[in-house]
Amino acid sequence: MPTPSARSGRGGAPPVPAGVRQGRRPGRGWQSPARGLHHAPDRRPLEAWQQVLPPSAAFSHLTAAGLHGWWLPQLPDGLPVLVDQAEHDHRTRLPGIRVTRTAGPVPSTDVDGLRVATAEQTLLACSRDLALLDVIVLVDAALRAGCSVDAVLDACRPGRRGVVVLRQALALADPRSESPWETVLRVMHVLLGAQVVPQHVVRDDSGVFVARGDLWLTGTTTLHEYDGAVHREPGRHTADLRRARALTAAGWTRRGYTVADLRDRPVGVARDVDAALGREHDPARVRPWLTLLAGSTFTPSGRARLTRRLRPR
Repeated sequence: MPTPSARSGRGGAPPVPAGVRQGRRPGRGWQSPARGLHHAPDRRPLEAWQQVLPPSAAFSHLTAAGLHGWWLPQLPDGLPVLVDQAEHDHRTRLPGIRVTRTAGPVPSTDVDGLRVATAEQTLLACSRDLALLDVIVLVDAALRAGCSVDAVLDACRPGRRGVVVLRQALALADPRSESPWETVLRVMHVLLGAQVVPQHVVRDDSGVFVARGDLWLTGTTTLHEYDGAVHREPGRHTADLRRARALTAAGWTRRGYTVADLRDRPVGVARDVDAALGREHDPARVRPWLTLLAGSTFTPSGRARLTRRLRPR
């Protein structure tokens, strides 16, 4: 028989779903995310984890960000399940889970039967441990998914861990971004001192649509865009070449950048920005960008740092 959760909230704990067991392993094929915790192959590990959590707890941080369906920064492998839990409840201690104590029950919502921290609480939790660039990516994704700026600001009450980073990220966020690396490209341009407009629509002199570009360098006829792996697919490559010719015919310059350009060769991007804006090239402009990038999960050192911070206690 299913074993109910060891702790009950008001009205009792919710019933254990079929396919989740605590105690002895029921049989072959059952998977065990932790000792004494099992789920059938057709069940998600988080359904099993939820059974060992008190009602005040909710999946939070990067675990919740994934459940909300947001883009994620470049995360290291092997991160634990991340949970926020009211401090008056006994801390859940099992390998593979990291619990952060909170002053009270975690504001949560139901996502496919799982208790998940609300969008704004998830962002605040992530801001406790992630670097600013990572949090900007998450805020862009959350705003694009419908989270309101006001809700995020309301969660930024003084004295709460992560508030400073989350406020900084909110000031640099833009829901018009359509991918994590587009966000990275935009933030890089902002730190290089360029005013940019995401998803700018280019029309020719007759008003006919030509293209929509990732970033327009305001005051110029230049588009800068992120070129991911999809742009190397044969069909897409052909369409990209046709689009580039149309932009050239309309009097526009289009430059595409890869991960290596943004991460390993930023001076080249800075040179292009300076040329487009008609200003003297100054390699020193990349220093703020390099500082921001270095702490983020878009670098190996940033991923190693996050692994250390999120190691289960």
